[in-house]
Amino acid sequence: MKKSGSLFQIILGLVCITAINANLSAREIAGINLQEQITVAGINSDLKLNGAGIRYKFFFKIYIGALYLSELENNADMILESPGAKRILMHFIYDEVAKSKLESAWLNGFSNNTSKAVFVSLQERLARFSQMFSSMHQGDVVLLDYLPDSGTRVTINNEVKGVIEGEDFNRALLSVWLGEDPVSGGLKQAMLGLDD
Repeated sequence: MKKSGSLFQIILGLVCITAINANLSAREIAGINLQEQITVAGINSDLKLNGAGIRYKFFFKIYIGALYLSELENNADMILESPGAKRILMHFIYDEVAKSKLESAWLNGFSNNTSKAVFVSLQERLARFSQMFSSMHQGDVVLLDYLPDSGTRVTINNEVKGVIEGEDFNRALLSVWLGEDPVSGGLKQAMLGLDD
């Protein structure tokens, strides 16, 4: 009986350790699990979840936004200036976001966070980027991976839509969330890991 009791305690201990490790490896936001560390094709080292939160509009939850970096950083300027690999993840939780609303959001996000000269220089690439998107629906996942050697790779629901070249483009894209006039101050704080 003692042996079976000891075996039970060992199994119970292993179950508890497994549960703790599972909790450490993923973070849940609005019922969606986000991995704390990921491997990204085309990037040599794993990326870590820097921070994540919800994009609200008029009290509606639109999407979960997450920022992955090679090293954790809570200074927006440092992240924007860093030439290293990055990922923005958008997991949509609202029923539908129309393509026209997305195009408008990208346009406003870029224009509000870049100088006029930079914005003009990015317009052709921004147009190509916007064309990669259709209306987004609940459960859709967008991955925006910055690969230093090639540019920003856009993947929607596991389908690679294309790559937009240029570190300047990726910096402007990140500024939509991390710039001086972000899409959401609360989401910016969350992505910087400052909302705890």
